Amino acid sequence: MSSPALLSLLRCGRSAVARQTLLAARSSHETSGQVGGALLGVVGTRRASGSTRFDSDGSGRPVTWDSFGIWDNRIEEPILLPSSIRYGKPIPQVSLSRVGSASVLGLRKQNEDRLRIARIHDNLLYFAVFDGHGGPHAADYCHTFMEKFIRDALEDDDDLERVLKKAFLDVDKALHTHLSYFNNASFLTAGTTATVAMLRDGVELVVGSAGDSRAMLCRKGRANKLTKDHTPDREDERQRIQRFGGFVTWNSVGVANVNGRLAMTRSIGDFHLKSSGVIAEPDTRRLTVHHASDSFLALTTDGINFLLSDQEICDVINQCHDPTEAADVIAEQALQYGSDDNATIIIVPLGAWGKHQSSNAVYSISRNFCSSGRWA
Repeated sequence: MSSPALLSLLRCGRSAVARQTLLAARSSHETSGQVGGALLGVVGTRRASGSTRFDSDGSGRPVTWDSFGIWDNRIEEPILLPSSIRYGKPIPQVSLSRVGSASVLGLRKQNEDRLRIARIHDNLLYFAVFDGHGGPHAADYCHTFMEKFIRDALEDDDDLERVLKKAFLDVDKALHTHLSYFNNASFLTAGTTATVAMLRDGVELVVGSAGDSRAMLCRKGRANKLTKDHTPDREDERQRIQRFGGFVTWNSVGVANVNGRLAMTRSIGDFHLKSSGVIAEPDTRRLTVHHASDSFLALTTDGINFLLSDQEICDVINQCHDPTEAADVIAEQALQYGSDDNATIIIVPLGAWGKHQSSNAVYSISRNFCSSGRWA
């Protein structure tokens, strides 16, 4: 048999097996539907014949998340069937209704923090926190339009890191145009941090951040920081400011500021400091979610993360029953520890939610009280 004929036969055979497997999975999914209560989801196990079984041991009983040691039984969600088939492993659905969030005023006159939780596509979720300063104008604009610029970038590029970088820069340019319409110079001094997380297929997590709001992943009960604060204390950031002709000063409580005005070196807005090296380009990071060991993703503004360490946040959340309760507890905890800033948090539960509880958390009473008076 000739080589072209052999290759053609192999392709046809592979396509037939793939179609048979997909039809079997689709049929089983349609007849079983979404399973609640004790049966949180079912997982297809491929047999040698190419058909699909939804029991791992041949007993006829569907597989639950307890069988895999993931997805605590307080979170009753089915699997994402297409993603599970694509990646060859069970992937729990992350429902937006389960996501917890809180935003408190603190001792400020107004809350300039904003948060956003949305579904961009069936398989793509969007989470963001914005911490405004110099007025709420920049944070309001990002809250309203960042998602639009992400959607626009997705039309031309599938790489989420490049999408986030383009969206941050585009929203920064659009904000300048928007604020210029008001013919008020003070509006152009408004700015905001931006920390955005995108979860695709329940597995691919990409985070982009500019400023000092943070993203943290709790894995096996330990806090894994996904972002780095953009502050003048960082040598690489300070060198860029100085190359652009800017300077760094320290206030009476030891907080470094760009030109004595801004406690961060990257932000959206702050157009009066762009010529001094303040940029809107985010740092990005991509990682794979392991639902068997990852409990949650948390996004926080500095009203929280200047008073609570990442591990403290992780420990407190792990003691809470659900993400909504956890978000409220964290926000109130920050206020009790002396935060006078707005405090905002988003908590996204993942497969190991409730699996790694911290029963004996001990917190230091030594706190960073430098959060006040951070902007002139």
